[in-house]
Order: sequence, then structure tokens, then C-alpha cells
Amino acid sequence: MHPMIRKTLVSTETLYIDGGKAAAKPLVMIAAAAVIKNPWAGQGYVEDLGPKIRELAPVLGELLTGLIVKEAGGGERVEAFGKCAVVGMDGELEHASALIHTLHFGNHYRHAVQAKSYLAFNNTRGPANAPILIPMMQKNDEGSREHYLTYQFAIADAPAGDEIVVVLGAALGGDRITVSVTVIRI
Repeated sequence: MHPMIRKTLVSTETLYIDGGKAAAKPLVMIAAAAVIKNPWAGQGYVEDLGPKIRELAPVLGELLTGLIVKEAGGGERVEAFGKCAVVGMDGELEHASALIHTLHFGNHYRHAVQAKSYLAFNNTRGPANAPILIPMMQKNDEGSREHYLTYQFAIADAPAGDEIVVVLGAALGGDRITVSVTVIRI
């Protein structure tokens, strides 16, 4: 395990009823998270994030992808996906963003689930137990509204001020629990 990774976490939620209506197929949402030491904590703006991105992003992408695929029972079962990162209070949003907005991170996941779409994303700053929100969309059609989902959870002791929580999310199903969309014409 990479020495900057403090811990990993897999969280799974299964939704059987939404809005009072039973789903024909339950919606399963999975999050795989790694809590890592922020290599740039306390430094503010860093001119060149590249060396640490190339060191950490592939490790995180491979590790988190493996956790998701294992929990899902195979990459082909994943229908929707996304990513997010939460940087602790001693870091900058760019520190979180840098690790997940690189092909060194995302391509592991895209290849494992045979996806064509880009990964929906969210980057925030927060203290330990901050809400972690993973936006997700259909892995092959970013316009498929039935798969616009958000999985929310928190980690009680992360991120510490000098940490980053890096997360991948997956949804199995979601096409039976639909999103209500209202179009307003002006």
C-alpha cells in the first residue's frame, strides 16, 4: 500500500422504494474512498503539482477501481459512475481536483467498466465528517437522465486538515427510479 494512504472505505446503499414507489430493480450505489495525506497541505498555491499527481493518481485509480469492481460483482454491472474529492482545511481545492482530473486516475475506472462517457465530478473543501457527494451519470450516455444520481455519505474522521478524501462512485440500476424533470418555457 502506498505510504500516503491512511485508510480505505467502501460504502454501499440499496434503495428499494423511492417516492413511495417500489423499484422493479433495486438501485445499488457504491462508494470507494481513500483517505490520503495531502502532499501539498499548508503550501497554498503550488506551481507544479505534476510529480505527485503522476505518483499518486494511478495508484488511487487502480485501488479504488478494484474496490468498486469487487463490490459491484464485476465492471460490466456498473451502469452509472462518478468521482469526487474532499480536501481538508489546510489544503486548496486545486489539490483535490488535481488528483482526480487526470487520465492517470480516471482511465483505470473507465476501462474496467467499459465506459465511453467522462466521469461526473465534485470537488469540495471541508473538515472531518464533511458531506461527501458523488454525482453520477450513465457511463455511456451522459444525457441519460435516468442515471443522474448523487450518493452522499461521510467519514467521521476524515478529511483531517492535512488530508484528501478521494472517491469513486458506481450505481447498479437507476433506470427504474427516474428523475422528475420539469421544463419551464419563458
